[in-house]
Amino acid sequence: MLKRTIAGFGLWVCLAIAAHAGGPQAQLDNGVLHVTVELPNGADGFYHGTRFDWSGVISGLTYAGHSFYGPWFTRVDPAVRDFIFDGNDIVAGKQSSASGPVEEFVHTANDMSGQGYAEAKAGGTFVKIGVGILRKPDEQRYSQYRDYEIVNLAPWKVRVRKTSVEFTQKVVDPGSGYGYLYTKTIRLVSGQPRMVIEHSLKNLGRLPIATDVYDHNFLVLDHQATGPDFTVSLPFPIQTARSSRATIGQIDGNRVSYKQVFAGRDTFDVTMNGFGTAKDNDIRMENARVGAGVHITSDHPFVHGELWSIRTVIGMEPYIELAAKPGETIHWIYHYEYYTLPKN
Repeated sequence: MLKRTIAGFGLWVCLAIAAHAGGPQAQLDNGVLHVTVELPNGADGFYHGTRFDWSGVISGLTYAGHSFYGPWFTRVDPAVRDFIFDGNDIVAGKQSSASGPVEEFVHTANDMSGQGYAEAKAGGTFVKIGVGILRKPDEQRYSQYRDYEIVNLAPWKVRVRKTSVEFTQKVVDPGSGYGYLYTKTIRLVSGQPRMVIEHSLKNLGRLPIATDVYDHNFLVLDHQATGPDFTVSLPFPIQTARSSRATIGQIDGNRVSYKQVFAGRDTFDVTMNGFGTAKDNDIRMENARVGAGVHITSDHPFVHGELWSIRTVIGMEPYIELAAKPGETIHWIYHYEYYTLPKN
């Protein structure tokens, strides 16, 4: 069902829209950036797991002849927990098969559950922001890779314009006591290689919301293999709480770099400390060989940082902390600037 707005500039799109082959999309263009945004759809949308926020999955962004996002996996298998290497294939599970600057709301970095999971009894309900009301099947520890039953597939309203798309979802769960009105807007800045992701979250429940949210930032830059041409830079000396495979990746002051081109099952992970203020939530990810990069900033400080790399993708994950009392509305924003590097 499609309903024109009064101003006539956009469309409100319900989940009942007729989807094109492969799922519904919005195409945004400001003359500099072209962005493909996957729209939420429970039947055949690009993503329909219970881990990531369904709104704002970006499957393509191009600037100055460079491509920044796209699937980092070759196929999806619901039987896979997270992802696996299968010969030349990378197979993603249902919960991890997202793309672009996609977000996940978690209790904390050490507890990836949603609102009310710990308090719910087996068979009870809890809320995953950006997904909806889920059922807790048993008393096992929450896993972000488990497929939880969606009790209420709360509809999304999606307003599409030439240079922006706005998502709105309302969820109220009397069983757990949590509820929210969530709005996310992806907006291209006129005539500039800049994208802004704006959020508001109003607490509609009887209990306070306390959550971390991180953006996975799945970077697939010109489909280049992860290797020495890539660097990830932050404005502070990185203190490493944990890292893996130091033979293939390294930390040098405020930069993460790679010692070899990744192949096969190579992975490199870093848990980061050393940050403090909102000014530290300032990330540059670039590739010297193709001469392009992305600069990511936010108005909220880091509370935790993770970096994850395999041969097809680099994900820099800054966590921020959010809290809203019943009736309170909170806001946060990310800025993305895409750029090319000077030629030598």
